[in-house]
Amino acid sequence: MSLEVKEKTQVRLVFLGAAGVGKTALIQRFLQDTFEPKHRRTVEELHSKEYDIGGVKITIEILDTSGSYSFPAMRKLSIQNSDAFALVYAVDDPESLEAVKSLRDEILEIKEDKYTPIVVVGNKVDREQERQVSNEDVLSTVEMDWNNSYLEASAKENANVVEVFKELLQQANLPSRLSPALRRRRETFPKDTSIRPPMNKTNSCILS
Repeated sequence: MSLEVKEKTQVRLVFLGAAGVGKTALIQRFLQDTFEPKHRRTVEELHSKEYDIGGVKITIEILDTSGSYSFPAMRKLSIQNSDAFALVYAVDDPESLEAVKSLRDEILEIKEDKYTPIVVVGNKVDREQERQVSNEDVLSTVEMDWNNSYLEASAKENANVVEVFKELLQQANLPSRLSPALRRRRETFPKDTSIRPPMNKTNSCILS
């Protein structure tokens, strides 16, 4: 009987953050390449997308959560059952960044693993005129102090959205064969690298 080690073929990503920061918008932009400007309150929605990579079916589950803090038990369960986390704030909302800090603490407490895959996402960079959160400050905190990854994005302008998902999947240790499929998907989007802060490459291997 063969005891081959099977590659991971299923991963669950969860998007957490305050209400109205654009969690649903980022997910919809990735899955359907659409953007709905009107905010719609989410309780919890699970999306599933399947890739066939070299004959191996890879299932990616994306959990969209409520920005309300009235569902603590539901949030705890979603954290326990997920592999990688996108913590989303809006660059025009400093309070939403404070929510990210609290959520990160909660994730580390529940998962009991300081190397849990976490990507902090500063959404709504299309609102540059209304920006109230400095990307340099967040970059320093997230990558130097927390050893997590950080990107800025815009669901509205479709900037850096696929990069967010690629970073999550890489940290979740999916088979490397998934990368070409995501690369092909990314090439269908307009490229805008002007809003991405410099990544601290010294930390890029910490979660491998």
